[in-house]
Amino acid sequence: QVQLIESGGGLVQAGGSLRLSCVASGSSFSSYDIGWYRQAPGRQRDSVASVSAGGRIYYGDSVKDRFTISRDNAENTVILHMSSLNPEAKAVYYCNAQYRFFGTVYAYWGQGTQVNVSS
Repeated sequence: QVQLIESGGGLVQAGGSLRLSCVASGSSFSSYDIGWYRQAPGRQRDSVASVSAGGRIYYGDSVKDRFTISRDNAENTVILHMSSLNPEAKAVYYCNAQYRFFGTVYAYWGQGTQVNVSS
């Protein structure tokens, strides 16, 4: 099992940047696929970016070229660097860790961190 703690959210002006951190406790962090999701009020939770255990990276279409995800397995940390933020980025950002074992997916979520973008 793994516990995830997000930090780095806050208020930023449109066009600004924020750096979100997801720190994991527990063992075998390097075996997990890690993703960042966001959920705006009244909307579903959407995938923003992810990095697999093997280092494969995915970005949602709306954040490509503006967001960068990276992981440091030695520090059990995944970073999401967000730049050129617009008001549509206002949401709670969640870190997710998951791995598959014999066909079963084990998924864990953090408590989320709020991002607000002023226009």
